[in-house]
Amino acid sequence: MRPMDTTLKTRMSPSLGLYTVASVVRDGNDFTFYNENVEDIDFDAPADLVGITVTVDTLPRAIEISRRYREKGIPVVAGGIQITSCPASAAGEFDALSIGFAEGTWPDIVNDVKRGCLRAEYRCVRLSPSQIAGPAYDLIDSSKYLYVNVISTSRGCPFKCSFCYNSCDNIRQSYVNRPIADVVREIRQLNRRHIMFIDDNFIGNPQWTREFLEAIRPMRLKWQAAVSANVADIPGMLDLMKDTGCTSLFIGLESLSQESIDLSEKRQNSIAKYERLCEEIHKRGIMINASFVFGLDGDTPATFRHTIDWIVRNRLETVTSHILTPYPGTRQHADLSAAGRITDTDQRHYTTSRVVFQPKGMTPEELYRGYLQVYREVYSWRNILRRMPSDNRAAYLIFNFLYRKFGHLTESVCRMIGYNRLGRAVEYLSRLGSKLTDGQKGRVADPEADLATRRSCPT
Repeated sequence: MRPMDTTLKTRMSPSLGLYTVASVVRDGNDFTFYNENVEDIDFDAPADLVGITVTVDTLPRAIEISRRYREKGIPVVAGGIQITSCPASAAGEFDALSIGFAEGTWPDIVNDVKRGCLRAEYRCVRLSPSQIAGPAYDLIDSSKYLYVNVISTSRGCPFKCSFCYNSCDNIRQSYVNRPIADVVREIRQLNRRHIMFIDDNFIGNPQWTREFLEAIRPMRLKWQAAVSANVADIPGMLDLMKDTGCTSLFIGLESLSQESIDLSEKRQNSIAKYERLCEEIHKRGIMINASFVFGLDGDTPATFRHTIDWIVRNRLETVTSHILTPYPGTRQHADLSAAGRITDTDQRHYTTSRVVFQPKGMTPEELYRGYLQVYREVYSWRNILRRMPSDNRAAYLIFNFLYRKFGHLTESVCRMIGYNRLGRAVEYLSRLGSKLTDGQKGRVADPEADLATRRSCPT
């Protein structure tokens, strides 16, 4: 965890990767899930096959787990974003690698294990929309998490920023939206009014997003999503988001230096439009969770004060900050490696909260101190009050105080009453919890039927 984090971060919601694997191969198989953020692994539990989902900083631990199972003669398969983006980093440490989409690899993996002919690599880097599987939500132990109402509507991102996983060779061509009816079905299955869409970019295909939002309009949801900074340039999109229940948008602003933006090949961002973007979103009563990356080549020690003042002046409701981290497989990693600027190759440190490279415009110490300064000042008492929005104040105060400012106290409450119970209470306090109805004589909404009706209409 980062210096400002508590276990609330690891308990926020389940990772959907392994539950998607289970959905793909659940017929005739039994599953046991372990999340080391919240529980210990029972290495003595019987298993015929082990699957591990891997991020860059957890690869060393995944290798340790793999060795323990392989010593018992149990085959181990590794997948996840790190395995897909940089398979070479895991070569020889697992019995097999699942590179890309589970839907196109895991049926073959399970069949080959049964036949005793497991291959070293399984690869699927493209899917059609109809091939995308949703997670096995019914297998999730909701008591372990604040929220389980998390849904993915797409895979990948149409943009390929140099520091992002989406710039990796095995991911670059993988952007695809799910069938709208499938996503609607999942929302109804969860039967929760507060939904977090966890796509890399919810507006990667604006036409799909428009059709989807019209499909969920009758459900009267309250939802959040991550979008690119060009959202205000798409005609009518913010109005449609407001009308269909959007309460918060996560946006990768990344930097207030256009030089840094350009060097990152983040073509969808223009800092000249940032203030208008914030104004347009706030005019519609939608909160902003802005992401910033510090240590880009256009950054200097003055970047931190400039960014803090800009955040407060534009009253950004929440901020997520990162130290630039050269993930293996990305163009950023290739460039920094070629320049001899990577100073730490211990992947356990690749958490976006440590400096593992030589910055161009400041010392590593200045970068780390500035990173902590942003969190400390943005979430000071004074600046929490200065950033107070006119809308969504309950949700704003809950995040800024219960999650960020007094996270350790909230963590203690969770241990006493249960994480999911507190999560439901927060939904209620934010006026987000209720059954899915369209408000017309109590009728349960049927968005699939509504969508079919609209598509048959000439307009």
